[in-house]
Formats: sequence, structure tokens, C-alpha cells
Amino acid sequence: MWIDTHAHLDAAEFDADRPAMIQRARAAGVAQVVLPAIGCGNFDTVRELAAAEGLSYGLGIHPIVVNSEPDDAPERLRTALQAHRDDPRLVAVGEIGLDLFVPGLQRERQEAWFAAQLKLAREFALPVLLHTRRAVDVVLKHLRRVEVPGGIAHAFNGSEQQAQVFIELGFKLGFGGALTFERAHQIRRLAQTLPVDSLVLETDAPDIPPHWLYKTAAQRAAGESSRNEPAALPRIAAELAALRGMQLAELQHRSRANTLAALPRLAALVEP
Repeated sequence: MWIDTHAHLDAAEFDADRPAMIQRARAAGVAQVVLPAIGCGNFDTVRELAAAEGLSYGLGIHPIVVNSEPDDAPERLRTALQAHRDDPRLVAVGEIGLDLFVPGLQRERQEAWFAAQLKLAREFALPVLLHTRRAVDVVLKHLRRVEVPGGIAHAFNGSEQQAQVFIELGFKLGFGGALTFERAHQIRRLAQTLPVDSLVLETDAPDIPPHWLYKTAAQRAAGESSRNEPAALPRIAAELAALRGMQLAELQHRSRANTLAALPRLAALVEP
């Protein structure tokens, strides 16, 4: 059984075939998927989708939406966490973090809201799902200031030194489709050499497609889709196992254990 620790299955890209897409994931052996919210507007959407499909979810405010969210968004998040704190499918605060890649996002607001959400994670004793694009050191600065119950650094693409700091702080590192590209030398090296107990698997569907789903800009302009989905996870895992020179069954066992360590509430939702 595989667990996809990060997929946005509420995204519009899945509106046409969402039930079939989820069935494909199950047929491929992906028994559980974590659905992170990205803002107040989809708190109910991810919660209801998780309940309907037997999945799990996180609630949080993604840094990419800080310019458009209402000023009281962190307080709305607290209200939602309070209302659903006993929901066994609520496994994390997320997706939260910082994005210093996308131009025009309000840096001060990003940091203030990230700090506020870390405090909420501490208050509600929930791990966090972290977005760290071009912002790993700043994210780590905040994590040193506000201790939280661990979590996952999603789509990790930092240095080995940064990875070790995350590990020391009790975090697991998410790897997905990016590691399948031969030119992704840094990510592949980290996936190969970091302690296996620090790794979890994800797709970030519909984003970060593996190499066999990737389309060039010209192909996308011509109408071809590069949509990623959780059914791709076992094949991504097979590439990771090959990189590490380990049996796929062993990676499945280890990544499952790592995921349950990072997101303890998931244990009640998966088969022993």
C-alpha cells in the first residue's frame, strides 16, 4: 500500500474525471492520499472530498494566495481547526510556508501568516505540510522560533545541509516526480543519499509530473495535458528504489512507516 502525502485532488484539472482518477490510484495500490488546502475558500472542499472518498486532509493558507486572501485569514483558519479538531481525517496544518520564487507576493504578509500558522499547529498539536520554494533558510528560521510537532517539507529541493536541519527538527522530506528527470542532479542525489528514514513520497498532483507525463510548453500550447495524478506514485517510487539500489517492497514499507511517523493521525485511516 502506497500513501501519497501531497496531492490537490480538488483542483479544477480533475473536475471532468475525479472519481475515475481516484479509482485509478486505488487500482495502482495508492490507498491513502493527503489533500492540503491552499486557502479559506477550499477548507470545506478538501474536508468534504476527503470524507467522501476515504482520504485525509490538511487545512492551511498557501503563500501563493496571500495577496488575495482576506485579512483575517489566519483567524478563519483557527476557527476551522477548532471546528474540526476531532475529525480523524484532519491530519495536518497545510499547505503553509513561504514562496520567494513567484514575483509580487507580499513577503511581510507571507512571513507573518506563516508564523501565525505555525503557532496554530502548535496549539492544535498538528504536524505541518511545508511549502519552501526558494525559501528554505527562511522557513527554517521560523521553525526554530516556533516548535511544532514535525511534518513534511513538501517537494524538497534544498541542500544536504538544509535537509539535515529539517531532519533534526523532526521533519520528513517529500520526493515526487522531479526525481524522475535525469537532469535533476541535486534532487536525485539527495533522494539517493539521504537517510531512508527521512523520505516520504508524493505527487503534488496535478503538478510536478514525472518525466513520462511531462509536456513541453509547445505541446501544452497545442492542447496536450501534463496532468499528474496519484496513480503515478508507484512508478515514481520504483525510480527512487532503483536510485537507492533497494527492493521496491522495502521502500514501500519504509516510506509508509515514515509517513505515519510524520502524520500520526493517518495510522487510524490505513490498514495495519
